[in-house]
Amino acid sequence: MLVALAALLLGVPRPAHAGTDCRMQTMAPKRIADAAATALMVAAALDETDATVAMVSRVGTDLSKHGLRYSHAGFALRDHPDGRWTVVHLLNDCSSDGSGLYAQGLVNFFADDLVNQDARITWLAPEIAERLAARLLAVPDDVFYTPRYNLIARPDSVRYQNSTSWVLEHIAASIPPRAIIRTRTAAYRQALAHDYEPGHIRIPYAKRVMGGLFAANLVFTDHPVATRLGGDYPVVTVRSILEWLQRSGIAVQEREWRHGRAMATPGPG
Repeated sequence: MLVALAALLLGVPRPAHAGTDCRMQTMAPKRIADAAATALMVAAALDETDATVAMVSRVGTDLSKHGLRYSHAGFALRDHPDGRWTVVHLLNDCSSDGSGLYAQGLVNFFADDLVNQDARITWLAPEIAERLAARLLAVPDDVFYTPRYNLIARPDSVRYQNSTSWVLEHIAASIPPRAIIRTRTAAYRQALAHDYEPGHIRIPYAKRVMGGLFAANLVFTDHPVATRLGGDYPVVTVRSILEWLQRSGIAVQEREWRHGRAMATPGPG
């Protein structure tokens, strides 16, 4: 019953290859049920406000060894043409060096082979949210999208991008500026001007070389030689975005669920 209801309200899950190695997989009934339960919970919380858009975070990859919980985020849009609370986000295509922009229902968003069903909603200041929603809905060609994907993309890189950089740049570009922001570089400078600080991922040089860390979606040369030798890589992480939104006052409200239970106070991302 839960799955049927969620399918009607939030979109029927279908196999998704983004972010995976593209092997065909059968979606287990429990996985669909768990995703549907999370989707209904998140949709109910989104409906409690009149916001047109909110940032939604999920745990797609286990980043606990880096001290991180959430690995991915997107924007849930109330009035998207594909349906109420459609999530717009950037995903790596099949662990390749490319990416795509996707619009998914909440069930699909939480059914994509996740580590767990922890979820977090972050509502933004109304003026920023209105600008962001208008930008995501009205622009057919996303000027803040770069198709060359790198998991550890340098925060100010213009050659590569990861999913969290895309989220950060869209929020930053929606902060009321003196002039319209039209480039990724300008968007990142806007974030820095409003006290954004990138996160850091520790990958020792020896582990990178001797551990065989080679993949199409992992480009170390996007960073300076000094960074590669030192092994401390600045990266836009979900946690760094959440901390920035809280510190800057851009986040006006948050809700979080861990292991299916609502958290009284949202914890670190």
